[in-house]
Amino acid sequence: MLKKGNKLYSILTGSCPRCHKESMYVDKNPYHMGKIFEMHERCGHCDLKYKIEPSFFYGAMYVSYAVGIAFAVAAFVIANLFLGASLITTFIAIIGTLVVFMPVIMRISRNIWINMFVKYDAKATLHNTSR
Repeated sequence: MLKKGNKLYSILTGSCPRCHKESMYVDKNPYHMGKIFEMHERCGHCDLKYKIEPSFFYGAMYVSYAVGIAFAVAAFVIANLFLGASLITTFIAIIGTLVVFMPVIMRISRNIWINMFVKYDAKATLHNTSR
């Protein structure tokens, strides 16, 4: 299920959407807050330019909203339905989940956004791609 060539692989690992050989991010840990948005300019393996155009990742904000809702619904289901927490406790669990997972949500949203526009190419290398 989670192997190279699958968009889910690139989304969950933050690897280059074209070749899946290298991480798009300077620091793979999203919880290093000072470096959360720092990305390499290009892939070192296939030379894909990550910031396709100025402000390219603004669209990831819309994806972030949907991913945040998914996390909130998951927190609600776990807290209220499985654990039987009160409505106030469930609300606190949702807020806590969103705060704790916000760096992950932002990274996943960027990964989803770029994967919507770039197709995987197993043969992509520096020698056969154009800039």
